[in-house]
Amino acid sequence: MSMQNVQEKPPIVLVHGLWMTPSSWDTWAGRYRARGHDVIAPGWPGIDDRTPQEVRENPKPLENRGITDIVDAYDRIIRALPQQPIIMGHSFGGIFTQMLLDRGLGIAGVGVEPGQPAGVFSLPFSTLRTGLPILSNPFRMRKASPLSKAHFHYTFGNDLSRAASDREWDKSAVNAVNRVFFEGVLSLPKPKSGITRVDFRKPDRAPLLLISGGIDHVAPPAIQKATLKKYAQGPSLVERKEFPGRTHRIVSQDGWEEVADYALEWALTHAKRPRAGVAR
Repeated sequence: MSMQNVQEKPPIVLVHGLWMTPSSWDTWAGRYRARGHDVIAPGWPGIDDRTPQEVRENPKPLENRGITDIVDAYDRIIRALPQQPIIMGHSFGGIFTQMLLDRGLGIAGVGVEPGQPAGVFSLPFSTLRTGLPILSNPFRMRKASPLSKAHFHYTFGNDLSRAASDREWDKSAVNAVNRVFFEGVLSLPKPKSGITRVDFRKPDRAPLLLISGGIDHVAPPAIQKATLKKYAQGPSLVERKEFPGRTHRIVSQDGWEEVADYALEWALTHAKRPRAGVAR
C-alpha cells in the first residue's frame, strides 16, 4: 500500500458502549470496510469476541471490570497499530474515546452520543433513570447486572414498539459492567482526579466530533452540549452535530448510514496527518 493510500484510508478503531458488544458496530464497520478502511472493533475485556447470547449466558467475566482496565486495553491495541487510527466510540465508548485522545492517540475522534467525562455536571433525568437499576444497589457494584427487556425499551428502543424492541434486545443486549457505571458517575464532581478526567485545555489533542441523538434517553443532547462548553476552554477543535429523531440505538437505527457517513467524512476532513507509527 502506498503512503498516499495509507493517509487517505487510515484504520478505524470502534469502541462499543455499556450493555453492548462489538456486534453493535456491525453496520458502520461493514460500511467503512467497503470504503477501504481497516476497521478494528474489539470487545471490552470480559466481552472480547463473544456474541451477545454468549455474554448473557456467562456474564461472570464482566464482573469487577473497571474503566482504567478497559481504556488501557484499547490503548495497547492502538499503540500496536502501524498507523494512527480514527477512534470512534458510542456511549461509554465515547467517554473512552475522549480519554484515548487525551493520551495523545488517534488522528481524529468521534464520540457518538457519548456520556460525560469528569467535570461535566449535566445529568438529565432520563440519564438518571437509565442508570437507576444499577446505581440503586451499590452492593452489586462489582457485579454484572442483566438489562431487562422493559428497561432496554426505554434506553435503546424508545422509537420502537415493545415487540420490536424485544427483538433488538435478543439480538444485541448484554449485562451491564456495573463498576464502569459507578466509576463514571463518581468521577463527575472530580475534574482533576476522576477516573474519566481529560484535559479540556489540551493544545495538541486530535480533533473531536460529538454526535447527539435528538431523542436519546441515555446520553441526551444536553450532555454533549455541556461537554462542548468545557472543551471550548481550550484551543483544540471540538464540534457537535445533532441528528433529530435518533435514539441511543443510533448506530443501527434506521437511517444509520447518514450518521456513519457524516462521522467518517468529518474525521477525514479534520484529521491530523497520520504518523508512520503510534507513539509509545
